[in-house]
Amino acid sequence: ARLAVAAALLLALLAAATSLHAQTLKMATLAPQGSIWDQAIRAMGERWAKETAGRVQLRIYAGGVAGDESDAMRKTRAGQFQGLAITVAGLTEIDSAFNVFQIPMYFESFEELYFVLAELRPALEARLAAKGYVLLHWGHGGWIHLFSRQPIRTLADLKQQKLFVWAGDDSAVQAWKKNGYQPVPLAATDILLGFQTKMIDVVPTTPIAALSLQWYRQTPYMLGMGLAPLVGGVVLTKGAWEKVSPADQALVLAAARATEKELEAEVPRQDKSAIDQMSQRGLSVVEIGAEEQKGWRGEAQR
Repeated sequence: ARLAVAAALLLALLAAATSLHAQTLKMATLAPQGSIWDQAIRAMGERWAKETAGRVQLRIYAGGVAGDESDAMRKTRAGQFQGLAITVAGLTEIDSAFNVFQIPMYFESFEELYFVLAELRPALEARLAAKGYVLLHWGHGGWIHLFSRQPIRTLADLKQQKLFVWAGDDSAVQAWKKNGYQPVPLAATDILLGFQTKMIDVVPTTPIAALSLQWYRQTPYMLGMGLAPLVGGVVLTKGAWEKVSPADQALVLAAARATEKELEAEVPRQDKSAIDQMSQRGLSVVEIGAEEQKGWRGEAQR
């Protein structure tokens, strides 16, 4: 009996010690709850808890409940969150170098993107570190297409429709206007409302996001030609990272890199599957020929 009591006391002391040193990291993301990205991050958090014996735990706030990426970043700086799973739009707010991933028609394939990300990783990690963030892994959102109310084949077609652009980037808005387009800056969390109130007619997004968020129901046409890959990343604040022991940091990073590889393999497949599913539900994919593509590529280059 005494041995049993002693064992119980020892287990209680060990549990108390673990809980005393446990880090619960709160992470905000626009990724819809139940989407491939949400599932991947949650699975990563489960690995953290298991492999660190509960010392590092992850709590996810998905679906934009923390607001748009700008809102989530502001709350992170205020200490409400310790991590972010954000797109390149949010990463650009941290450092303008990430604008390279927003250049339309700059990348030709996922393979090219993954190669460039690997090559630039040290430099981009250093830029993030200088701003107080640690990169855990890249996120891959799929390939961006134009989803629209009316079919778009040419640049003239696009100029006739009101185009969603991320709120907060005034220079981008002015650049669109200067070149004859009709940009409407909105928070990403207001896109559906923007369609319902006819504030916008076009959204550049990935097939997975259009399906997950049901935007395709408001935009029955998709330009078959992709414009760019949607790059993102999972970052932690340096302050939160430094509270994790070096041994646990290694375990957290290993799980994060495994998640990155899983997304690299799964996202392109789900991109194609999403297009197939939406096509069965009424989406029309607008394919354009080589001559029409020249116009788009020339505009992107310019």
